[in-house]
Amino acid sequence: MAHEVPPLPYDYAALEPYIDTQTMHLHHDKHHQAYVTNLNAALEKAPDLQKMSAEDLLKGLGNVPEAIRGAVRNNGGGHVNHSMFWKIMAPNAGGDPTGAIADAIKQTFGDFNAFKEKFNDAGLKQFGSGWSWLVRDRGGKLLVMSTPNQDNPMSQDFYPIMGNDVWEHAYYLKYQNRRGDYLKEWWNVVNWAEVNKRFQAGQK
Repeated sequence: MAHEVPPLPYDYAALEPYIDTQTMHLHHDKHHQAYVTNLNAALEKAPDLQKMSAEDLLKGLGNVPEAIRGAVRNNGGGHVNHSMFWKIMAPNAGGDPTGAIADAIKQTFGDFNAFKEKFNDAGLKQFGSGWSWLVRDRGGKLLVMSTPNQDNPMSQDFYPIMGNDVWEHAYYLKYQNRRGDYLKEWWNVVNWAEVNKRFQAGQK
């Protein structure tokens, strides 16, 4: 089965005014589609890998033939990262976290504001393109980290609970070079119900 771009779970304009309609069209329909197209093209050279999920490909990058490993890392990562990204945002969302993730954030970081500051800082200091993440390590501990390009924490044995895209294509039309403003406004669209689902999945 060829990999496919999942449909947006809401309208392109649903995240206004925090993320503009034009950015959502370009980001979902063009950028995400390009990652999927390029991933499928790379996997044509390794038919035995075509039945694997993109997540499993990233977890086992060392088993991917060297000739296509870079393409799978970049484009498989872009596909997995964005598939998560659309779901962890929602209209009429944001605010303080709820449920189990709220307790875990409080326990690990002291309070939500301290966590937000650390998470935003990871995104702000990521040189060039990349992502800021809240991840769980093998021992169950929560950590904030950043990755360059489309690298996914699964390739480093972490489980990604939530991540924010700090590639310029995610924010430049609205925020230009003000990445810090984008990072602050993004919390208005965080879908804590979905983040809680991922948090629980990461405990398994």
